[in-house]
Amino acid sequence: MLAPIELALRAHLGHELGRVDPCAHLDPMMLGPAARGGDGYATWLESYEREIARSREDFVAHHEAKYGGRLPVWAAVEVLDWGGLTRLYGFAPRAAQDAVADACGLRAPQLRSWMKALNIVRNICAHHGRLFNRVHALTPKLPSPGIHPDLDAVATDWSRTFGQLTLIQFLLDRFDLGRTTLLPAVMRSYPAVRAVPITHTGAPADWGTVSALWTGAP
Repeated sequence: MLAPIELALRAHLGHELGRVDPCAHLDPMMLGPAARGGDGYATWLESYEREIARSREDFVAHHEAKYGGRLPVWAAVEVLDWGGLTRLYGFAPRAAQDAVADACGLRAPQLRSWMKALNIVRNICAHHGRLFNRVHALTPKLPSPGIHPDLDAVATDWSRTFGQLTLIQFLLDRFDLGRTTLLPAVMRSYPAVRAVPITHTGAPADWGTVSALWTGAP
């Protein structure tokens, strides 16, 4: 379920950075202050260049042959994994961050914290790790109460798996990506086992009715 969100974030971030400069991602002076402090940007750039070097994508080969491999940012984001995309978002100028965050009804610091939290969830899933009864390392920053009533209605520990899944439901809804019924269907398939109840994921007993994010109601 993170794949369509990742595609949306790539498209929005690539567009907004492209408005700054087609190769803004290659020049820290065109990015935000986070790209010019410490060695974080240099580490990201080395990782990006490794991804370019081992890519077998046709569009990468095309840019290598015609432009010496300098991909414009709207193409460069396509070679980034979720972690690389999250770091580039953190390096972006604040105006670009705000524009991407506004597309899903969040503030820039909130979206960045969500991206960092969901990167951990993605890595756990990629390595077939345990989501049940897990306390996640990062707790997302939430909007103030009243801004998103459907998010407010989810009473959960946001460091638990159900809270993290609710972030996914929210982003699918706000980016209008469809398939918001899949995660509720997975949750409803959870077996009724007394020793390992669904509430151990952080889900409230009435999780399926408390919020339109989980009921699918308008």
